[in-house]
Amino acid sequence: MAPVHPDGPGPADGGAILRLGFDPPHEHVPGFEVIDLATLHERRRRRGRRPDLVHRVDFHTLTLITEGSGEHAVDFVTYPCRPGTLLWVRPGQVQSFVRPGTANGTHLLFTPAFPPHSSSADRLVNEWYGPVCRQLGASPTYAVLSTLLGQLRAEYGRPEQAVSAEILQLLLATVLLQIDRLPHAEGGADPHAGGEVYARFRAELERSYAATRRAADYAHRLGYTVKTLTRACIAATGQPVKHVIDGRVALEAQRLLAHTDEPVATIARRLGFPEPTNFGKFFTRHTAVTPGAFRQVHRTQQ
Repeated sequence: MAPVHPDGPGPADGGAILRLGFDPPHEHVPGFEVIDLATLHERRRRRGRRPDLVHRVDFHTLTLITEGSGEHAVDFVTYPCRPGTLLWVRPGQVQSFVRPGTANGTHLLFTPAFPPHSSSADRLVNEWYGPVCRQLGASPTYAVLSTLLGQLRAEYGRPEQAVSAEILQLLLATVLLQIDRLPHAEGGADPHAGGEVYARFRAELERSYAATRRAADYAHRLGYTVKTLTRACIAATGQPVKHVIDGRVALEAQRLLAHTDEPVATIARRLGFPEPTNFGKFFTRHTAVTPGAFRQVHRTQQ
């Protein structure tokens, strides 16, 4: 994984948060790699990176823990890792192996363009949201995914000239579709309940959250009414569209406050607030703490 230094400010660059591009040392198949999690940690050590380095990636990572224990943090939530833990970290999310411990397992890295476009899996990798962690334990789903990942590893480990990218794509699509059929947590959000309207809205939100927080702007851009967006958001998240928009902005604010040294006024402008005072009121309303207090708490935890 190589550092990526974007050319200009905006929601894609994440300020000073380190962003890693897809750059395996030996790329057998463009856009895809499968390794042991322990191998990933060793690679990071050789490159002089702290094991708990906070970073984003420009690709998907999918990890099935098969032995040991540890902890992995994604966007301010720390997940315990043990045999049967499944982690899916998506492009742009901020993560850290806060305590790698002894956890090991199969680790897939793949770009959004890698899965076959003719498959429903293509929709899954283009969604910028979804559960990060599933605790499968010794369930039948764990056995199915473990078998599929073993087949992926076997294909990827063939001599380079004999590896089939198509087989890897189809196996990966099967893995993603198996994950997609897992039940949602009771009372949890179900993004699929919002249908195409919610999917299109979330894609536009990811592009534009720093440019506008007005629900009417998103409705106009997508050709829907605000009521239609609100119905889709309530179905998918239980919250109206304005809350979903503000939640995305608040998340990015938390990321930048916790993981960069940018002044609060700079972060405010980056997220579309001309006046830092208005940003402070917005942040406090959504997190119950001021930007300065939030930053201080997370500085002391690092």
